[in-house]
Amino acid sequence: MKIRAAVLRKRGGPLKIEPLEMEGPQEAEVLVRITASGICHTDIGFVDYRDEADDPLILGHEGAGVVEQAGKKVKSLKRGDHVVLSYQSCGSCRYCRKGRPFDCSRFFEANFGMERLDGSSAYSPSEVKGHFFGQSSFATHALATERNAVKVPKGLPLEMLAPLGCGMQTGAGTVMNSLDVSEGKSIAVFGTGAVGLASIMASRIVGAGPVIGVDIRRSRIDLARELGATHAIDARRGRIASRISSITGSGIDFFVDTTGDPEIQGIAVQCLNPNGTGALLAGESGTDDLPEGRRTIGIIQGDAVPQVFIPYLIRLYKSGIFPYDRLIKFYELKGINRAMADSRRGAAIKPVLVM
Repeated sequence: MKIRAAVLRKRGGPLKIEPLEMEGPQEAEVLVRITASGICHTDIGFVDYRDEADDPLILGHEGAGVVEQAGKKVKSLKRGDHVVLSYQSCGSCRYCRKGRPFDCSRFFEANFGMERLDGSSAYSPSEVKGHFFGQSSFATHALATERNAVKVPKGLPLEMLAPLGCGMQTGAGTVMNSLDVSEGKSIAVFGTGAVGLASIMASRIVGAGPVIGVDIRRSRIDLARELGATHAIDARRGRIASRISSITGSGIDFFVDTTGDPEIQGIAVQCLNPNGTGALLAGESGTDDLPEGRRTIGIIQGDAVPQVFIPYLIRLYKSGIFPYDRLIKFYELKGINRAMADSRRGAAIKPVLVM
């Protein structure tokens, strides 16, 4: 079938909307007509740091759309179902069988291998690679599986649901699943972009406190307060550790770092109470040999099972206590480069492409 997709051909872009051909679904796949796709910093990172030797690539991993075809081995999805697309997993390793797809033995292959797990590719011309996170949703159509396509109610606009597949799931899941933050525990979130703000909203939901947002942008600090932070710190003014100490009277029980900045991470660790835990969300693996029992852990997708956690986030949104819609700014597919530029400079917190 013929599709249109935003194709990355050189480092830094621009991505160009190109006509391509794509195979129909295999027996265990579904064909999804993409309605919308969120843009995540992982997508932008691939654009900014692409190796010039790499093949042209279709990115996108926060897709939402409507199932148009289902392979004969697909049991839980059918034509017409609304779905949110999330990360891919193999479904057969010991971690997947234990219900921990975020620990999948083939996680890197499934999400960053740029081909199906059987080594095939659905795209033509053949030099164009896709299957990014098992979807490549910067396109009018994508192929997915039951493992990364989550059926959702038809009563909500799909363009509102797209960010749930990665950013919102990671931010909220880190607090609720990975750290298991409980009522009355103190937490600081370093970096209040989309993922950080999702962590702050989740912290409010579980009853944590104080909840401290740390950023360098005044507008995001103010928004963090509106969405659940009890305190906010402008990192440009320095003395972050002492200011956190003055708020809590000691240190913090948890932190979430979305910046990936080693200096910020060092400050965050310094702020931890003994036996405190920090979550690193920017590709770090973490370490457990820090002084006084402090530890940091690397997070993948907020330790969330998409088929369980995404419907839960939708219920929270519908109840009014997880208002992530306030972070969204919409763009047409042809405006993808402007959307990424706005995200880089902080003019958009969560850009969402509408096909």
